[in-house]
Amino acid sequence: MTREAMIGTATATPGVASRPAIRNAGRVLGVAGLLGVVGQLLFFDVGLGINFPIAITFLLAGGWILRRRRSWPVRHDAWLGPAAIAFAAFAAVRADPTIAFLDVLTSLALAGFALASLGGRQVVTLPFSGLIRLAFGAVGWAVTGAAPAVGAARDQLPSATALGRRAAPAMPVVRGLVLAVPVVVLFVALFASADAVFGRLVEDLFGFELELELGDVGWRLLVAASLAWLAAGGLALAASVPGTSTPDTAARVRHNLHPTEITTVLVAVAMVFGIFVALQAAYLFGGLDTLAAAGMTYANYARRGFFELVAVAVLAGGLVIAADRLARQRTRPLVVAAITVTALTGVVLVSAALRLRLYQEAYGWTELRLYVLSTIVLLAVGVGGLVLAVAANRVRWIGHVLIVAALVIGFGLNVIGPARFITEQNVARVLDPSLVPPNGSTGLDEVYALSLGDDAVPSLLRALPALDTPTAAYLETDLAVRLSQLRNESGLNAWQAWNAGRSAARDALEAARAAGDLP
Repeated sequence: MTREAMIGTATATPGVASRPAIRNAGRVLGVAGLLGVVGQLLFFDVGLGINFPIAITFLLAGGWILRRRRSWPVRHDAWLGPAAIAFAAFAAVRADPTIAFLDVLTSLALAGFALASLGGRQVVTLPFSGLIRLAFGAVGWAVTGAAPAVGAARDQLPSATALGRRAAPAMPVVRGLVLAVPVVVLFVALFASADAVFGRLVEDLFGFELELELGDVGWRLLVAASLAWLAAGGLALAASVPGTSTPDTAARVRHNLHPTEITTVLVAVAMVFGIFVALQAAYLFGGLDTLAAAGMTYANYARRGFFELVAVAVLAGGLVIAADRLARQRTRPLVVAAITVTALTGVVLVSAALRLRLYQEAYGWTELRLYVLSTIVLLAVGVGGLVLAVAANRVRWIGHVLIVAALVIGFGLNVIGPARFITEQNVARVLDPSLVPPNGSTGLDEVYALSLGDDAVPSLLRALPALDTPTAAYLETDLAVRLSQLRNESGLNAWQAWNAGRSAARDALEAARAAGDLP
């Protein structure tokens, strides 16, 4: 299936190869080029910070400007653009590499859906399979970049019209000016780098410093061209015309299994789940002697297995969804069996959550444990939604429930700040050993703590007085090195890289240096 067919943007003309119908293709290319120039100013040789939400805002603004006349996102899709900007903004708030990476991916995905909605496509109301096809289609637009817009612009040249014929003598000049822009920028940058007076003149005229290293110019042009290419694909998506003969993405797949067959599978799975849940009630929740039953203490028994149980919950949910989609008809035994498996999966999740809590209380927090807990919460929402969906014959919408729940949980993680939260909790265990249960770990893994990023720095500074001498010395040395980096690395001090977490870390380190707590 072609990229255009995936998202319904191809137009079919008899005897003519199918091509996406893109309105104002020339404007698409112009705006994309401008975004490329702005993008290299925002991202070249600087860290991630406020530059990312600025870039996403500009991209969505470009899509809004280039959308077809009277093309408005439907009411259900109006939140996609603001949500993309909100998640992008967290990249300028949290100095936590993991959550920042997830924020960037989430923001780009939401921005792609928002651009598709600006092009007149419905997004939220698509079934989950339709959302997947739309996502792959949007990626296809980004990868092919400016190619569709260039082809459409060639067909839209005004020379074929009466106005175009009158303007034809000026077209070479216009094209020459377009080609001259990158060349002029290149020479201005070189002159500004070579001559201080010229550089000062450029700075006074344009309000920013254009002094560049000679070796940077080529890289900047490459970054600008790459970003412009990707932006052209997204903007073309917003400016394109959706097809009118797209397949019904809401149609169910062809069913080829008898409901009795599927019911038998679900009943067998429910029996296995029932045995497991009974054992959980007796040993994990009831506190029976695990040493005699499994050869391990209750503490060791209860602090393991949460990863496997999360995997079980995912597979069980997938099984119930597949059963609903593959059954030839919906029968009462099938529905009862599906709800039974789903309900027992909820008990499995409770077991996983309890095991994770006991493990965390013994050994402290890590990013992995926090994200596993978030996954358990997400799956719990999915289990509740799946029970209702099976009962109401609306299983095809469970993917939407999970997506919305994932966005809410992701927003909540950004609010608490995983790296900051984890370090605060682990430092609290160091400062107050009574928080640690018997046989638990009371120390601080300083190597892991330093890997969490700048959001962890303020809490680490508070822990220094309570640490043993070798650990404190190790932390002080590394934190002093980090302060030097925050002071001296131009890529971290550029305005484009401003980040609230990084700024707070530097202020805390400066205060510690002034107080004599850092070498």
